Amino acid sequence: MELYTIKEVSKKLKINVSDTYKLIKAGHLQALKLGALKVTSLELERFIIDASGKDYSDLNNIKKLEVAQSITI
Repeated sequence: MELYTIKEVSKKLKINVSDTYKLIKAGHLQALKLGALKVTSLELERFIIDASGKDYSDLNNIKKLEVAQSITI
C-alpha cells in the first residue's frame, strides 16, 4: 500500500487540486493527515471503483451517469 499526496491523487484522477479537496471535504474520498493530507492507494482504488458510472458534477447530488448517444445515419 502506498500513500499519495493530494497533488498526486489529483494527477491520477486528472482533476485539479481544489476538486480533490472538495471530494475529501464532501466525504467521497477518505484522507489521513501525516503532516499534510494523504490518501492511501487502497482508498483511491476504492473511490475509482465506486465512482465508476456516476456523475460527480454536483458533489451534494451524485447521480448515475447518463451519456447522451447521438446516432447519425
